[in-house]
Amino acid sequence: MTDDAREPGPETDQPAVTPPAAKGRFALSGTVLGGAAVAMSAVALALSAAPYLSGGFGGKVRDYLISNPQVLDEVLAARETMESQSRVQTINAAAAANPALLAVDARDPAFGPANAKVTVIEFFDFRCPGCKAVAPEYRALMAAHPDVRFVFKDWPILDRGEDVSSQYAARAALAAHQQGKYLAVYDALMAERALDRASIDRILADNGVDMARANAAISAPEMTRHVTDIHAAAAALGLQGTPTFFINGVASPGIDPREVGALIEAAKKKG
Repeated sequence: MTDDAREPGPETDQPAVTPPAAKGRFALSGTVLGGAAVAMSAVALALSAAPYLSGGFGGKVRDYLISNPQVLDEVLAARETMESQSRVQTINAAAAANPALLAVDARDPAFGPANAKVTVIEFFDFRCPGCKAVAPEYRALMAAHPDVRFVFKDWPILDRGEDVSSQYAARAALAAHQQGKYLAVYDALMAERALDRASIDRILADNGVDMARANAAISAPEMTRHVTDIHAAAAALGLQGTPTFFINGVASPGIDPREVGALIEAAKKKG
């Protein structure tokens, strides 16, 4: 996952996050930025300690670090991997303890056989850079696996203050789903570089969505409950960023669609 969620804000009633994304692994942007900060701190600590590491073992450590500064990168990479694995384990434990969190929700857009042996669930935000980056390949996975059920959890977490474009995009896409036009709108929203209300409305109209019906659905209490329930499930699972993929209830440690594809194949063989 890439973008990390924070506590709901008073104006949006939804989590906010700290971009940007780290592609290709189960890494929060906060973790990536935190790792960079730790790296800087480690370098600073090493340099500050260097004058005192003279002679004997301390001198050897000092000389080695000065000659091989890449060791600090290796240490930090190992730490990041351990933290990522720990997060995945925590999420999977929460999912196993409460399967209802990932149970079928008729309100969610879902494609593929209802009785499929493999179900893939994605929690995502339409403005998440990582989500946008993997969307084309993820859609290709859907085409390559017609026997798999793919479920979309519209989880808007990138809004701040008066900017509620993520929330509006999620509601708009779900409104399009009520008119049978979800995937076309999903593709267009993911392809749009910068989303705001005007561009979202344009995408709906361009894809044949009845705007009067869509506007009514977007502001309906039922829509608020749906999005709120997705937030609640994500919080209960301990999710911290988007995109997050689940294959048969187990979180993928990375966001690379090739990795998700491998997990789908493994689940098919196991099932």
